[in-house]
Amino acid sequence: MSRALADTVWPAVPTGALVLVPVGSTEQHGPHLPLDTDTVVAHAVARRTADALAPGPYGPPVVAPPLAYGASGEHAGFPGTVSIGQEALRAVLVELARSLSLWAGRVVFVNGHGGNAATLDWALGLLRAEGHDAARTGCAVSGGDAHAGRAETSLMLHLAPERVRLRAAVAGDTRPLADLMPDLRAHGVRAVSPSGVLGDPAGASAEEGSRALDAMVSATARRITAWTVDGRGRLADPAHAPIADRMPQAGPR
Repeated sequence: MSRALADTVWPAVPTGALVLVPVGSTEQHGPHLPLDTDTVVAHAVARRTADALAPGPYGPPVVAPPLAYGASGEHAGFPGTVSIGQEALRAVLVELARSLSLWAGRVVFVNGHGGNAATLDWALGLLRAEGHDAARTGCAVSGGDAHAGRAETSLMLHLAPERVRLRAAVAGDTRPLADLMPDLRAHGVRAVSPSGVLGDPAGASAEEGSRALDAMVSATARRITAWTVDGRGRLADPAHAPIADRMPQAGPR
């Protein structure tokens, strides 16, 4: 059976399967990265994790088509950004998991956009209270910058180099995210960084992106295998601290 749900015919879908659902966004990523960067990364992590996990009692994990729209209100000042907001995203996540649970045994949302984090927490809290075996994990580069900087540029140079416009790359606000958060929450990204970049793409490479992806996949596989879930549906990594998302919720929705 194909591990991509979209490629599968219904008689081949095993009841009780583990399903990975990539959750991304369609939002600005500076002048050099495509709008679907978060979706591309989340989908890649989900696919590679499905390949890395040992088949369960119902066969190999299944990867659902990615959810390409999220809560991206902090990027609303940039043309091209499409945000469905927190309320709509909550409804989509809940209904996706409820529908999947009619035949899947376990559902994991693989999140590539930090702005989705609080909404995922709310949705997973409700789903687990309803008795669904569902959880979430994030795609974060250890020590990476917040948005469209070296970390994400390296990942995209590895995953889709033909879509990266390196000549257009510029440095944005390079302050630590903790220092940026008050302004981001109050005014959004454009008020902090007119280019949309929070970090500096300089030094990015496909090799660095490959290493980062390998680390994210290994961590995601460990979390799913250990299946230690907190009250908000977050999977803990037995080897490290609790999971993180690349960029926390920041700004209006």
